[in-house]
Amino acid sequence: MYHPSTRRGGGKPVSHTATRRWTDRMPSAIGVEGPIGTQSKITTSQSQILDKYSVILPTYNERRNLPIMIWLLARTFDKHQFDWEVIVVDDNSPDGTLEVAEQLQRLYGPHRIILRPRAGKLGLGTAYMHGLATCTGSFTIIMDADFSHHPKYLPEFIALQQAHGLDIVTGSRYLSGGGVHGWDLKRKLVSRGANMLTFILLDPGVSDVTGSFRLYRTSILRELIQKTTSRGYVFQMEIIVRARSMGCKIGEVPITFIDRLYGDSKLGKDEILGFIKGLWKLFWTV
Repeated sequence: MYHPSTRRGGGKPVSHTATRRWTDRMPSAIGVEGPIGTQSKITTSQSQILDKYSVILPTYNERRNLPIMIWLLARTFDKHQFDWEVIVVDDNSPDGTLEVAEQLQRLYGPHRIILRPRAGKLGLGTAYMHGLATCTGSFTIIMDADFSHHPKYLPEFIALQQAHGLDIVTGSRYLSGGGVHGWDLKRKLVSRGANMLTFILLDPGVSDVTGSFRLYRTSILRELIQKTTSRGYVFQMEIIVRARSMGCKIGEVPITFIDRLYGDSKLGKDEILGFIKGLWKLFWTV
């Protein structure tokens, strides 16, 4: 049964597991055959996609990852006949990421690959803001460029959004069918602890508040960003909490998060402390 995430005290967000029985009876006109899950298929008949999808990829030292990620995104979107663009927000990577992005722009075309370089590392939240200024799609996808988030899940995100008219679809590592690969015990405990603490204090209405693989209605994301004060990793948590308080319709899709293939993780002590401070601030202000 469909339970939209509404204003405080409202229902539950749509999830892969919560909607399985409902979607078994779903008409094919919405473009989904069978339950929304790993077996879902997008059709392109009456439900031919009219929406455009903008992907914001913040990058720092992603020279080795970016070409494969762009190729996977292009293949996924083109396979399902989705209109798309990718906005690369590079923070002056010393490894030549921007030069690689420029080559990719020549290969795919400037209408597909948009470059938004910055002078240095200014925070993840501001990277999204910087990229959003260029988005022309009716929906915006934020994800990592290091293969932690695989484009193969995007058809499921889009199917769930279309089925229920959602404002946000977020990938969850903690729904049934989701998971994490490549983390040590310490990092798993930190992530679980952060999500549990947020759930207790703020009731965000989703199972994974620290994940950064999401699809937003672009107009909603622009509104949320104007209200969001965090600019680091706490940005992900704050934006979902504020979306809940605004009455946005939120759904979840189980994903498997895979630790980055090349390069080093950018999550450090400062980001963890910033998350705790941001959580405390939201507890008193939202």
